[in-house]
Amino acid sequence: MNMAHPESPQPTISLLRVLDCKDITIHKVTDERSGQDLKFCLGTAVDPFGSKLEITLPPVTGKSVSVKIEYETSPQCSALQWLTPEQTAGKRQPYLFSQCQAIHARSLVPCQDTPAVKSPYTAEIIAPKDIVILMSAIRQGCEDIPGDCTKKVHKFEQKVPIPTYLIAIVGGDLEYRDIGPRSKVWSEKEMVDKAAYEFAETENMLKTAESLMGPYVWGQYDLLVLPPSFPFGGMENPCLTFVTPTLLAGDRSLADVVAHEITHSWTGNLVTNNSPDHFWLNEGHTKYVERLIVSKLKGGELLRQLLASDGWLALQYAVETIGPKHDHTKLVLDLRGVDPDDAFSTVPYEKGFALLFYLETLLGGPDVFEKFLRAYIENFKLQSIDSNQWKDFLFSYFKDKISILETVDWNTWFYGVGMPPVKPQYDTSLADICHQLGDRWSAASDGDLSAFSPTDLSNLSSVQVRQFLNHLLQQPPLSVAKLEKMEELYQLMKVQNSEVHFRWLRLCIRGEWSQAIAPALKFVSDQGRMKFVRPLYREMYQWEVARPAAVENFKKQRPTMHNTTASLVAKDLHLK
Repeated sequence: MNMAHPESPQPTISLLRVLDCKDITIHKVTDERSGQDLKFCLGTAVDPFGSKLEITLPPVTGKSVSVKIEYETSPQCSALQWLTPEQTAGKRQPYLFSQCQAIHARSLVPCQDTPAVKSPYTAEIIAPKDIVILMSAIRQGCEDIPGDCTKKVHKFEQKVPIPTYLIAIVGGDLEYRDIGPRSKVWSEKEMVDKAAYEFAETENMLKTAESLMGPYVWGQYDLLVLPPSFPFGGMENPCLTFVTPTLLAGDRSLADVVAHEITHSWTGNLVTNNSPDHFWLNEGHTKYVERLIVSKLKGGELLRQLLASDGWLALQYAVETIGPKHDHTKLVLDLRGVDPDDAFSTVPYEKGFALLFYLETLLGGPDVFEKFLRAYIENFKLQSIDSNQWKDFLFSYFKDKISILETVDWNTWFYGVGMPPVKPQYDTSLADICHQLGDRWSAASDGDLSAFSPTDLSNLSSVQVRQFLNHLLQQPPLSVAKLEKMEELYQLMKVQNSEVHFRWLRLCIRGEWSQAIAPALKFVSDQGRMKFVRPLYREMYQWEVARPAAVENFKKQRPTMHNTTASLVAKDLHLK
């Protein structure tokens, strides 16, 4: 892989280039132009950050120097997950996929592993001929290797400078279907047609995103449905978004995750937070635009308001789980000495969204704020920035509304722990229906549940059903009698929508319904999405009856789990 690093100055003395490495063996470093061996020193590893690779560069007479590093990764490479054929849907070929965010690229390639640095890259990957290779770049073709009929070489180029966390690779028994003029969906053949149906609205989402934020600069926008162990809902790798198979609900009801990942093509990939401390710049803006896209394509402003209200409930749960006084509930973090994975939560998404939505209401509504958003993208594209740069631009753009902006409690929004200082005023008309039904269940007596019927949920969208369950999760746990009746009427254990199924299982475990333990264990075993797995394991751990089964199940499943998921769940279960 060739990565172009920032230009060096023009000294007449040797310089040091410092790169990040983790669990990598360095064999040799050479000056590509002269072939001269270069001195290097790999420092002592510091967990979880790895080692500092210092390379003594040759005297530079021009603007750049080209260095070749011969190295090998290790089985402990945290950026990669290798699956045996038996762990795949088709059970025909092994499978490889990467996840470099937040600081795992250093275990894949020696690099400046920070979002403050961006570079283009090219790559040539040699793989067995039956394995399809994809990367976060434009495919440049696949060629036979002279004299070796068992392998092929795959070539890629990413011309737009990106941070290292967006380097991505996948290899497996993959097929694709065209879903638009610039989009394909890839997966194993067992899922590819279902995925093509689920994500058929991708081009409409892309066009809507372009209308909000400007031209799409990455050329191709493909989707890859990964195996179930993938730890996130999606990952915004340029040209190739990774998504979890938990989005395949069969009715396109969870495709809003695709709107989120599409939005990252601008907010995150084009304009990037310069460190994990300012992660909300990526995720808060992306959540804001995602909801604009979904509302424009599907349900209008009332749907956006419902999604915003649902997000506020998710933020409350995150703050409650982390701890309302914990530093990781701040919008702007201080992660010196902290693994960014340990700080990952809903907070930067939903607290960031709440700030932007609050500003929208202060500054004139969505039409006004959408224009600011486009100007923000144009001003900072291809750059990495921090929260103060964002704030300075906000004030300069709305220079005629400085007095309004000065009423915002910026210090508490940025650096205060817990919930935001202000709750935006959401239109709750669609949410009220869900809350009223939830309140009826909470107030009903176990002996008289005859007022409820299967039609209670008939006129509710899947988002409203999520809101209904979220509302109940904010209340004292339901009795087993109510949970049994609810399942009898609504058949929520059979719902294919993973967001609904997850909330229902949480509600059942909180209510200590013993018959929910087995379905909950199956759910956390069948997929590895951290949004689902971690809360359910935490809920089961808190219930003494479910705790032994949860711990035993985790120990059994751990070898097949993604390393990030496994390490965080181990902490949730108080295991080493």
